[in-house]
Amino acid sequence: MLTTKEAQTIQILKYLKDGNSITPLEALYKFGCMRLGARIYDLKQEGHVIRTQLVKDENSGARYACYALVK
Repeated sequence: MLTTKEAQTIQILKYLKDGNSITPLEALYKFGCMRLGARIYDLKQEGHVIRTQLVKDENSGARYACYALVK
């Protein structure tokens, strides 16, 4: 039986392999993942090459990460 952490990691990897990028807010809405950075770290430890891009929200000025799988 998979833990929530393992299930989220698998779902996020599939989402990235489908050519999508993901932000923390998207991870929360799509997968119930509140610790996207930790899941990305887990995937990197497994050998996946994932690009991190910092994005600045034009309205609020908040900065957040956007992750994408490098093929």
